Amino acid sequence: YVKHEITDWLGDEDKPLEGFSWRGGSERDTTGILMWSEIFLYEKNKDKLAIILLDTQGAFDSQSTVRDCATVFALSTMLSSVQIYNLIQNIQEDDLQHLQLFTDYGRLALADTGKTPFQRLQFLVRDWSYPYEAEYGAIGGDAVLKRQVATNPNFDGRLRSITPEFKNSLRTLVPMILAPDNLIVKEISGQKVRAKELVQYFKSYITIYDGNDMPEPKSMLVATAEANNLTAVAEAKALYHHQMDEVCGGNRPYLSSGHLEAEHLRVKDKAIFL
Repeated sequence: YVKHEITDWLGDEDKPLEGFSWRGGSERDTTGILMWSEIFLYEKNKDKLAIILLDTQGAFDSQSTVRDCATVFALSTMLSSVQIYNLIQNIQEDDLQHLQLFTDYGRLALADTGKTPFQRLQFLVRDWSYPYEAEYGAIGGDAVLKRQVATNPNFDGRLRSITPEFKNSLRTLVPMILAPDNLIVKEISGQKVRAKELVQYFKSYITIYDGNDMPEPKSMLVATAEANNLTAVAEAKALYHHQMDEVCGGNRPYLSSGHLEAEHLRVKDKAIFL
């Protein structure tokens, strides 16, 4: 989408679909969470944004436990600014049960920081069977939320094999998520997350999901606070090293101990109050 003209981004009608690994059928293809190898950069309001695409395994396949599915859903939701919840045919009660943990966590985080912990949850219902009740696309989907296909083994994703209704819905969905005005910067506790900091959040969240039981919402709150502190320390340390290197690096002239101490205190204060 970001590499093509807006009117042409769907591509060649006869070219098989490329990108994340996928296949038709009842068996899963993706295991765990995959991250696309290329980070897409975009400038918005003078900020340079890094767009990172994740693909996760489907919920409740024949090989995964309930806990496996809940863990993958939890990690991807905590780490994403936009979570696309891909469902088939309709939104069922058990689909919404995944959100219970995050509802409880959201209340705790909101009470603790005053900031909403999640940003955008996008329900995407495929093979919708009732277009006479609610039309395809965002308007019909919104109506379904407020109320609460057979697989071809030879299908390879080429556009010519996809119905016009599906392609038209794609032309609505993708800009809804990736158009410049609709990009959502990932925030945690009200602070924008830098791409290099995302790894620390991965490590903190994976730790609390490493046991045999699902974590309590309070544990998620503590893990988020810990990751916030570690990223702040790393940023302060990097600033201190960079500025002290400019003061007394290998190519800098000799400084007296008094002058060096004064520069150390100045840079240390700047790093602490970053």
